[in-house]
Amino acid sequence: MLRNREIRLEFLVMCTISLVLLVIATFVPFAAVLLVLLSSILLIGCSLLFTRVRYQEIEKLSGYVRQISSGDYTLDVRDNREGELSILKNTIYKVTARLSEQSALLHKDKIHLTDTISDISHQLKAPLTSMMVMADLVDDTKLPEAKRREFTRNIRIQLERLDWLVSSLLKLSKMDADAVPFKKDQVVVAKLIEKALQPVLIPIDIKEQTISITGEDSVSFLGDLSWTTEAIINMIKNAVEHTQEGGTIAISFSENPLFTEMTITDNGKGISKEELPFIFKRFYKGKSAGESSSGIGLAMAHSIITKQNGVIDVQSDVHKGTQFRIRFYKQIL
Repeated sequence: MLRNREIRLEFLVMCTISLVLLVIATFVPFAAVLLVLLSSILLIGCSLLFTRVRYQEIEKLSGYVRQISSGDYTLDVRDNREGELSILKNTIYKVTARLSEQSALLHKDKIHLTDTISDISHQLKAPLTSMMVMADLVDDTKLPEAKRREFTRNIRIQLERLDWLVSSLLKLSKMDADAVPFKKDQVVVAKLIEKALQPVLIPIDIKEQTISITGEDSVSFLGDLSWTTEAIINMIKNAVEHTQEGGTIAISFSENPLFTEMTITDNGKGISKEELPFIFKRFYKGKSAGESSSGIGLAMAHSIITKQNGVIDVQSDVHKGTQFRIRFYKQIL
């Protein structure tokens, strides 16, 4: 305690005052001298005692802070009494609680990053391995020309798959970092659906599926046309892939004072109740997913829609079909 400069100064001042009073008291009767001496001793003793108690509390707080710096957030120093030390204890506890929350979030992010890197590696490994095998076969001079063309075409397909996968992962990482400036334009849903159908018309034609579109041309919402188109494309692709040849896909849209709604319904394989909670999870592939599925499309669609003040729900029965319902809520100023 006496190693602190302010305590030494206080002790010196009190001793000086006591000595001065004692010198003055020598000119008065002995009883006065004794009274001044006892008073000085008591006052100095009480001051040192209370100061020592105070510094013991400060030392405890210092030890608590050291434990915090080492990563231990379990101690609780909250104090409901009045006084500066109680305020300091409660403030330290609040800071500790915030640090504990941040530490938990960082740990969660670290696990998420590890899992994501593992999933990405797994997604890239399959097409890369396939291309390496086919490249070795193409290098064989005795390989028939028809087989060479087939392997070359398969390598091109795998390269296109890799290009789409890397592009999708970059887009997802941008959305996770809130680095995508979504526009707030008036999007006409009929034009959105028309634009989203263009990339999937060939697969629909090959599988001889029927597409029906129902909705008023005036239906619209505030959002980003390009990004929302990408979300709808992924959802229509999912419907096309999981609907049998000759199946039907129905797209409808409507609007009311609260929200603009779109539904995409198919009569395909459907999704089991056990899988429904996970279909929007990144890299998740259901039991009925094809070999070329990467588990990215629906995750991206979900991110794009939710980033634009929208929600997406799904209802499905095995062997009866699936319905995706998208709602963009209107912003009330």
